[in-house]
Amino acid sequence: MLVEMGSMLSLNSGVKVYDALKENDKVVYVFIETARSNDLFEEKQFGEFGEASILTVIVEDVDEDEIFSEIYKTANLDKEDGGIIYIGQKIESNY
Repeated sequence: MLVEMGSMLSLNSGVKVYDALKENDKVVYVFIETARSNDLFEEKQFGEFGEASILTVIVEDVDEDEIFSEIYKTANLDKEDGGIIYIGQKIESNY
C-alpha cells in the first residue's frame, strides 16, 4: 500500500533531497514546491522570510522508514534544525 510523506526544508536542502529521491527506484512519486517561511529557518533571504521547499513523496509502506531516513540524512537534519518531515496516512483507492 502507498503512503504519503512530506517535508518542509530550507530551499537548498529540499533541492538536494529532491535530486536524491528522483533517482531512487523505491520512490513512486516526488514533487517539490517552493515557498517562504518566517519561523522555520534562521537564514532569511527576504527580510523576515526564508526560502523553503515543500516536498511530497509517495512510497510503498514497506519502504517508508528507509526513505524517511534518506530524507533526514540528505537534509542534514541530524546536524542542524533545517526543517521537518512527516509520514501521512496510507493512500487507499476504491478502484
